[in-house]
Amino acid sequence: MRFDGRVAIVTGAASGIGLETAKRLGSEGARVVVADLDPKKGEEAAGEVRRAGAPDAFASTCDVAAEEQVEKTIASAVERWQRLDVVVNNAGRMVFRPIDELTREDWRGVLEVDLLGAFYFIKHSIRRMKPGGAIVNVSSIHAVETEPLVAPYAAAKAGLLSLTRSAALEAKPKGIRVNAILPGAVDTPMLWSNPNIRSGAEKTHSGDVGKPADIAAVIAYLASDDARFVQGASIRVDGGRLDRL
Repeated sequence: MRFDGRVAIVTGAASGIGLETAKRLGSEGARVVVADLDPKKGEEAAGEVRRAGAPDAFASTCDVAAEEQVEKTIASAVERWQRLDVVVNNAGRMVFRPIDELTREDWRGVLEVDLLGAFYFIKHSIRRMKPGGAIVNVSSIHAVETEPLVAPYAAAKAGLLSLTRSAALEAKPKGIRVNAILPGAVDTPMLWSNPNIRSGAEKTHSGDVGKPADIAAVIAYLASDDARFVQGASIRVDGGRLDRL
């Protein structure tokens, strides 16, 4: 199995893409830290990851916007298993509001989770990882093509692509790979709670909505040695949705 003996941290792992990713990595042999803001859901998710075949998994309550909590989560993985091999920056937050109604708090709330949270994990992971480590950042197609009402989210996800490139350049000499994926419409609560989807302003075709497992499969590839020559890449995973004129 591709992740035998390896240790992975997945953020926002209590549901959706994060949970499916944690289960996928665990099913391929990884010991997994389920990092999530909700301690109860995190514990339940860790149980699912173990049932999916992970040799071990535990939940770490973590607000990715708080650097000290990020450091604690990473330290707990290293203390328990003496290594860190994979980090998946999946935690995300959205605010739906017109630009002329957005507040400083709206922007800070999204940027601190979607961009700075990833930065904190990248920063402290690079310090702990040995050569062969991999970091996968979950961006979004909103980074390249977006819609009304989600300016902070689109900006944060675009910034995450830039951060991915910078981190890849600096991590390469250390033998650590950093890449990003750009999911499209995925069958998660975040999609169906989108007011643009609910109102019909944004149309989705049945073939355009993927499953969390579809995204997890690409993340697992990027985190594995199969992608050992992939560095600083941004891979669109949207079922071809953006190809439609």
